[in-house]
Amino acid sequence: MTMVYMVLTALVLVSIVAAAMVVLVRRERRRMVSSPEGQQIEAAATKAFRDARQQARAYEHFSDASGGISALRDRDSRS
Repeated sequence: MTMVYMVLTALVLVSIVAAAMVVLVRRERRRMVSSPEGQQIEAAATKAFRDARQQARAYEHFSDASGGISALRDRDSRS
């Protein structure tokens, strides 16, 4: 039983250290000043990501609409 407590304690300590490291790494990344070229690359990547997300939403919207239309078509064809 004490082995279980030791393992749980170790797991909690590792989790706390990992969470602290994640916070520190994020802060360090925000502080880094990138070159103008790096800023352009980051802006282009952000724009591409935003465009891809909008396109995925549009595909989802149209697939939902076509699914509803085909369901209505199937329903009407049975009568």
